[in-house]
Amino acid sequence: MSMKKPLGSISRRDVLAGAGAALATASATAQSARTHRTPRFDVHSFVEECRRANQEPAADKQAAIREVLSRAMSEPRAVSAAVGEPQKSGIQTLYRAADLTILNIVWAPLMQLLPHEHRMWATIGIYGGREDNILWERRGPLVEASGASSLSEKEVFSLPDDVVHSVTNPIERLTGAIHVYGGDFFAVARSEWDPESLHEQPFDLQRAMRSFQEANRRFEAGKAGG
Repeated sequence: MSMKKPLGSISRRDVLAGAGAALATASATAQSARTHRTPRFDVHSFVEECRRANQEPAADKQAAIREVLSRAMSEPRAVSAAVGEPQKSGIQTLYRAADLTILNIVWAPLMQLLPHEHRMWATIGIYGGREDNILWERRGPLVEASGASSLSEKEVFSLPDDVVHSVTNPIERLTGAIHVYGGDFFAVARSEWDPESLHEQPFDLQRAMRSFQEANRRFEAGKAGG
């Protein structure tokens, strides 16, 4: 049985031992806080990792990029802090070259993008919100819906180079995503499909950019009226 010492019998050694234990506890607590602190995401380092992954043999490139993107998306708050907390929809180019494009894309609430193709592979990672993809198959000049994928925070999705897809942000808040493409996304001629008739037509980048502007106006109007 342990006995408590009378107050008057506490020695200098007891005081020093207690102080040492307190310091050890404080040090362990600080170390734990450092261990559990959210890691930093560095855009430059991420781009360099993607560039190295893109040097893999052709059959392995996209898988290597997916691995890099999956690691980044495992800490979505760090990604958001590095690229900037989403404030409005838009496209930010993080890297652009003939063989690789990396974009930070923010979708406004309930925003939709027409069915379109890339003519290059793509891998998408979500760091906030949700992105729904409808996958389409060509039927002559038309397309027909063939599948869908719903992506939430931390999830990564790969698309082949012949994919046709449309994108929707189905929730009433901004969605942030990193899109990595196996080529120069802005330099390749491609097609899109009319949302009503589903007929093929040339992809219009300016119209796509206007859709972001219009989505921002609706978003701002909703906040003002909310």
